[in-house]
Amino acid sequence: MFGYYTTQNPIGAQGDFITAPEVSQMFGELVGLWCADTWRNLGSPTPVQWVEIGPGRGTLMRDARRASRALPVFHEGADIHLVETSPVLRTCQRNALQDAKVTWHDRFHDLPPGPLIVVANELFDALPIHQFERTIRGWRERLVDLSDDGDSFRFVLGPLSAAFLLVPETLRKAPLGSVVEVSPACINLMHDIAERVVNDGGAALIIDYGSLENRPRDTLQAVVDHHSHDVLMAPGSADLCAHVDFSTLVQTAVECGANVWGPVLQGEFLEALGIHARATQLKRSATTEQMVEIDCALDRLTQPGQMGTLFKVMAISSPGTSIPGGFDEIGL
Repeated sequence: MFGYYTTQNPIGAQGDFITAPEVSQMFGELVGLWCADTWRNLGSPTPVQWVEIGPGRGTLMRDARRASRALPVFHEGADIHLVETSPVLRTCQRNALQDAKVTWHDRFHDLPPGPLIVVANELFDALPIHQFERTIRGWRERLVDLSDDGDSFRFVLGPLSAAFLLVPETLRKAPLGSVVEVSPACINLMHDIAERVVNDGGAALIIDYGSLENRPRDTLQAVVDHHSHDVLMAPGSADLCAHVDFSTLVQTAVECGANVWGPVLQGEFLEALGIHARATQLKRSATTEQMVEIDCALDRLTQPGQMGTLFKVMAISSPGTSIPGGFDEIGL
């Protein structure tokens, strides 16, 4: 198999980037409590599938399961399902979840029917995008071509085509030179999740970095060893990602008939779930060095200018369900 995620473990201090579950156990623990509480508010359906799509090294689910022991009936009764295509990451997940019975799937569609609680952390940013640029002749898609020397790649503009119809109508009159990003893959996955939640019952928690509004932007980026990298250099060796368009995810879920909550800032969400209280609890039995690490992790997860504002959180649930934890009283 070929590809960035299928051939290596890129996550963590020794990898190319670090995710919130790797910053602190507090993140996964609060997500686990959210899942248990949401399941109870859904009427405690049994059996229920506890699903994570793109579970990385398994750190989030490991910490979430540990915290879910606070509600034993959920902890013991939920069937763990991980949607993961990378053999390398599946091995990491298997090691992290040795005490759990886990079923792996290549695609979300492979999950068995029934109620489910879905978690997707830093998933949508890794899905493919299309970029379109407005020129004097109209919208043209950005494509990748070989440079004249034949040894490197470059961006070029494709011919005029009906592909420009992917650009939302509200953005088609953007100024010349504007770049619009569209991700049919994100829309399709959000549609599948929302449709499943509506039809079978359940909820989903989406956490990612991105924008609350749909606007012209060029956010395609590459990261290697925690630093920016040329997106066209050494394909397959860098983490490629783009900011998530949360407004389109919300619209997609609403059109499927799901209840939608948020998006809210990650910092606000974690604070509403009690991350400060959890940090205080952890520090009671920590060394001085560990207390400093806990405070640094708390800041990184919640503060403005860091993950606290860069990352957004939204939830969807089946019709008629109550407001999930971490969100205000206004559902979209």
